[in-house]
Amino acid sequence: MDTLDKASHHAHDTFDKIAHAADQTAELLGEKSEDLLDAERQLMRKTRHVVRKNPIATMGIAATAGFLLSHLLIRCR
Repeated sequence: MDTLDKASHHAHDTFDKIAHAADQTAELLGEKSEDLLDAERQLMRKTRHVVRKNPIATMGIAATAGFLLSHLLIRCR
């Protein structure tokens, strides 16, 4: 093999390795995104359950959080 053939072969091998790594990464990210979506769905179900079980406390917490956040934002100006 001459130098050009060796370089070409090496470039093809490197490209194949990169393509394989990219495929594995894409597959892993797809799996992780599904895991995150499942976790989000679970959190939303639990949140709805707590809100339905304790509506007055939930409203109080939301009002207090809004009040505190508005004061923080006003002071930051």
